[in-house]
Amino acid sequence: MIQRKTLKLGMVGAAVCLCLGSAGAATLRWAGANDILTVDPHAQNHQTTHAFLQQVYESLVRYDATYQIEPALATQWTQVSPTQVRFSLRKGVKFHDGAPFTADDVVFSLTRAMTPPSNMTSAVQSLKEVKKVDDFTVDLILKGPNPILLRELTEARIMNKAWAEKHNATKSQDYAAKEENYASRNANGTGPFVMESWQPDVKVTLKKNTNWWDKPRGNIDEVVFTPIKSAATRSAALISGQVDFVVDPPPQDLARMKANADLKLVEGAENRTIYLGLDQFRDELPGAGTPGKNPLKDQRVRQALYQAIDSAGLHSRTMRNLSVPAGTMVAPMVHGWSKALDERAAKYDVEAAKKLLADAGYPQGFALKLDCPNDRYVNDEAICQAVTAMWTRIGVKTTLQAAPMAQFVTRVMNNDVSAYLFGWGVATFDALYSLEALMATKDGKTSAGNYNGGRFSDATLDGMIGQIKVEMDAAKRDALLAQALQRVKDGYYYIPLHHQIRPWAMRKNVETPHRADDRPMPTWTTIK
Repeated sequence: MIQRKTLKLGMVGAAVCLCLGSAGAATLRWAGANDILTVDPHAQNHQTTHAFLQQVYESLVRYDATYQIEPALATQWTQVSPTQVRFSLRKGVKFHDGAPFTADDVVFSLTRAMTPPSNMTSAVQSLKEVKKVDDFTVDLILKGPNPILLRELTEARIMNKAWAEKHNATKSQDYAAKEENYASRNANGTGPFVMESWQPDVKVTLKKNTNWWDKPRGNIDEVVFTPIKSAATRSAALISGQVDFVVDPPPQDLARMKANADLKLVEGAENRTIYLGLDQFRDELPGAGTPGKNPLKDQRVRQALYQAIDSAGLHSRTMRNLSVPAGTMVAPMVHGWSKALDERAAKYDVEAAKKLLADAGYPQGFALKLDCPNDRYVNDEAICQAVTAMWTRIGVKTTLQAAPMAQFVTRVMNNDVSAYLFGWGVATFDALYSLEALMATKDGKTSAGNYNGGRFSDATLDGMIGQIKVEMDAAKRDALLAQALQRVKDGYYYIPLHHQIRPWAMRKNVETPHRADDRPMPTWTTIK
């Protein structure tokens, strides 16, 4: 339910101590395998991009250390009716260029996020209209009741209307079309850091916003992020002291890092599931050697591909136990997950997989191209190499096409893939986020199915998702979540591989709390 009373700030760290001590101002030198994709806050739903943009742009509400909702640019909210929520805005807030923050900026930004080609419609999918009441009050008019509205709004970042109009950036960048606009390279938010510069694939530099309305809990006054694709080079940079923090240390180097007295590892489960998607839309699968047919439309073929994968082997050999084998499309800390759902749908069985292919009319198999990022997830390309061999073993002659995330994600968004590896983190910590984006029929005008790269369509599942969006009775909603996730599982619409475990590696003088959303918080970080 929407909370009616004002929530107090200062509760961050009630369960996780963020009292990191006092130290002089410091620069956090951060490295990771992949770069941000854009600076436009509504253009890409991409974790690394979010990790940086949430330092620059803020939302009406935000998460505390335990992922509970607390005020940010809004100080309180009241549910006027089941479909009307009134937000009181924080006064005295300034954008980085000095412009005052008002209701006009909220109306503009949320409307911009709602409007194609925005890729952040998932954050505002329940909004029908945003109305200004006065300079510091807005009403959100909903399409229907929404039990997780506040969680969705954590990703709806607020821009300055006048700045966007001045620079002809009133519409979101169309990333899939490779469009550029002023907002895709320049930023003007209200957050704790100012985006000083971004040199793609070279460096991102953030500077402390000395006029931020809130107070940081660490001592970082500058963040310098360097994308380093090579795993060996990334490890060497940390070990040699060239960087202070690596968000994705290579699994093969973890033992060496643990043994290094100058370093430390902070490990934790992530709310991300790594999975394989399959084209279930095109009538003929390109390059498959099956004229007029798409084998992936047949559930028996999808089950064969599922049963051909040795998930235990991936866990122990490829991932070096840095994963949790998955049977469902959401991770354990996501609302809607259950132990029963996370059991595998069918056991690893090569002969059973071959029989399923033969029964489906493909006794000799077919050809398949697997697209994969090579700089985004833990061991992503190695996972794809292993899957390629497993599928080829049952007669599905698989070729691997690996590419940097910036290139790979464009192909997925444009539906130019036959099979692909992807990872999905759940920003709301609620399974609707995954069902709506990954499993609903792709609409093109709304958030429905915007990451359904295989473009499968199930009218019954769509109906369930529609019910989940507006069901305010917790027990009924939980039952619907379970039914929807089970239907996805039974249909083999996706092949979940594992829930990702994400270790962070850092110099021993760095103190920062691990985050299940894989978004480090420089404002909560201290370098001693």
